[in-house]
Amino acid sequence: MIDLSHVSKAFGENHVLRDVNLTIDKGSSMVIIGGSGTGKSVLLKCILGLVPPDSGTITLDGQDVTKADRDAFLARFGMLFQGAALFDSLPVWQNVAFRLLRGSLKKPRDEARAVAIEKLRRVGLKPDVADRLPAELSGGMQKRVGLARAIAAEPEIIFFDEPTTGLDPIMAGVINELIREIVTEMGATAMTITHDMTSVRAIADRVAMLHDGVIQWTGPVSQLDSSGDPYVDQFISGRAEGPIEAVR
Repeated sequence: MIDLSHVSKAFGENHVLRDVNLTIDKGSSMVIIGGSGTGKSVLLKCILGLVPPDSGTITLDGQDVTKADRDAFLARFGMLFQGAALFDSLPVWQNVAFRLLRGSLKKPRDEARAVAIEKLRRVGLKPDVADRLPAELSGGMQKRVGLARAIAAEPEIIFFDEPTTGLDPIMAGVINELIREIVTEMGATAMTITHDMTSVRAIADRVAMLHDGVIQWTGPVSQLDSSGDPYVDQFISGRAEGPIEAVR
């Protein structure tokens, strides 16, 4: 469904992506692992067309993402941001229904609210949460609201940017389970950026290791522990010694 061919991107002398080749199959869950500053977020932004690659091509269903109609193209995506990224001044239901209250997906206000409450229920939040402000919610609840917003418009593709950052292990487990369940239920294509190995094992069908702008390894999650790749081996074991140099 998503295909990256020889994609490179630099900002001045900083070469962030170097000849990246990656394929994400329709209905599958791909997880991109790698340390901070390895190019994961830039890769995601290139797929969304927010940052144009310097070379190479990125296609969605065979169509070049840089030439797609922007509104129609972005309407196919849902996004769970790293910090939930909720609008402080809007009640929860308006955050969830944000895309349903404007633009090409606009619905009547009462219908949009009903959809929001249903999506909140799907992520385990009660209807009385709908009229609260984000500041009144815990970090875990905010993350669930962000997930409800990501699925509100029934997207074909969902991106998850560090979905468990800042959460305790129990809530992180809850979010991982929700992501896996929802992606399976919706039949959506998913791409997740994370360095949390618990998340990787919980939600991935396939895994790609990105280091220094290069895809070092890609394969099914079942082969992660036996990849034979020194970069993957060091990353998943958390060793300081290896080809990945620790920033000191």
